Amino acid sequence: MFGENKKIAVIANAIDNNGEERSKKVQKEIDDLKTLGLQPVEVDLRNYFGKKDDLKKAIEEFAGVWVRGGNTFILTRAYSYSGFDELLKEKLPDKNFVYAGYSAGICVLSPTLKGLDIVDDPHIIPKKYKPHIIWEGLGFVNYAIEPHYRSNHPESSDIEKEVQYCIDNKILFIALRDGEVIISNVEKLPNMQ
Repeated sequence: MFGENKKIAVIANAIDNNGEERSKKVQKEIDDLKTLGLQPVEVDLRNYFGKKDDLKKAIEEFAGVWVRGGNTFILTRAYSYSGFDELLKEKLPDKNFVYAGYSAGICVLSPTLKGLDIVDDPHIIPKKYKPHIIWEGLGFVNYAIEPHYRSNHPESSDIEKEVQYCIDNKILFIALRDGEVIISNVEKLPNMQ
């Protein structure tokens, strides 16, 4: 998926509530991505809150982003505060730009975050964050994404509840077991009717 440019921005703001553990988790992501031949660098969106133009310049050098899991509501706030949500809308049509991630990193692509509060607490407010809850996802796909479905993951039993929420509320969704992926380009993102 990558051409000659192997630089990838690691976005780890979904774990901004993890205190001292955050840096260890970010380093693990970086180390894992290096084993794939990539050149990962963390881009902490907190450094760009209210500085969308600065973030745009910082992202230009990267061939893509890797967005790790954690709390989807914290991640969505970070996207909004930094303008990263708007930058992604500009960048995704670029065939040379890759958006990749897991868990919260893909849940944000959905049109709504309703139901995700079964697993992710929307009321967790790290430093530099505001208590306002953002319930809208980016809307890059027209369905909810339910990761860790029936997997060996501590959240799997609650994901069953999220799936049931989607069924009860007639929300289109895709449930992914750990290890399953969606690979697409922006022009052919899988949509459901």
